[in-house]
This record gives sequence, C-alpha cells and structure tokens, in this order.
Amino acid sequence: MTEREPVETADLDIYGGGPLEWRTARDALVAALPKMETPVFLGTVRPDGRPHAAGVGALWHDGEVYFTSGPGTRKSRNLAANPACTLSVRVPGADLVLEGVAERVTDAAVLEPVAAGYRDGGWPARVDGDALTAPFSAQSAGPPPWHVYRLRLRTAFGVATAEPFGASRWRFAD
Repeated sequence: MTEREPVETADLDIYGGGPLEWRTARDALVAALPKMETPVFLGTVRPDGRPHAAGVGALWHDGEVYFTSGPGTRKSRNLAANPACTLSVRVPGADLVLEGVAERVTDAAVLEPVAAGYRDGGWPARVDGDALTAPFSAQSAGPPPWHVYRLRLRTAFGVATAEPFGASRWRFAD
C-alpha cells in the first residue's frame, strides 16, 4: 500500500493559525506508533448505541494504521456488529482523531510485518495462525490470540498543541 493522501483539507482553526499539513500529522504518527508510551484510544459503538472507548496498541505500517484486540473483548464484539470506529492519538505536537472502518486482517503476508513492527516497538508479538500472540498484553486485551485490525481511514482531525498551532480536517477517498 502506498501512503494515502487526503482528497480534501479543511482549515478548522478559529484563531487564524491555518490548516495543518497532513504530512506533518502522518510523520508524527509514524514516529509515535507503536511506542508503548503513545496513548491510543479506540472508540466503538455498543449494540445498544452507547459509546465505548478502550486503550489499544496501534502501529503504522505500509501507509495504514493497525491495532489489536482479543476476540472476546467488548471492543471486538462492537466491531463485529458495527466496524465504524475512531482512534484518538496524542502525538508530539498534536492531538489526532482518525475515523474509519476496522477490517480484520488474517493474511500472513500482512500479519508478519505487523508483528515485526510491534516487536520493534517493544511488544514481543508473533503470528499464531490468523492472529497474534505474545507472552503478555494489556489487561484490557483479553487472553491470546489477538486479532489484528486495519483502520480504513476515511476522515482525520488534527489540533496542534504546539506552535505554529492550527487545526484541520482531512478527508480520504474510500
């Protein structure tokens, strides 16, 4: 997959700082993921319509964002019923919200480099069938194996937390 570029950028800065560059936000994501100290929260919708949020480990690989979740967790059950979701990420200099659709990944050709990316970030993940396993994971992940999801990015929002400041919305082609 090649790096996706937005098809539209909207300036949301009410103070005149101007739009943020997607390239800057993307580069910050690439640098911050999958570091364990980078806070990433997955937002899903429960079957009854109530929101649900949970911390996840995320990874930028080959122009896409990936995350993991145990099949029995609330977040995975929510995604099975409704794959629309958000990932909220704090990176140096910006708060980002990524909106899209989660797609479960089972292809070994994708799982292997994703597992390697997690290992590079400090989590000793390995491929086990069509999922990942490791000696440990977050308490909220449930027991192994853990499913891998790709976020099919549709819209992203960014608010700079450092100079030159600014706020933007980026839309991506489906």
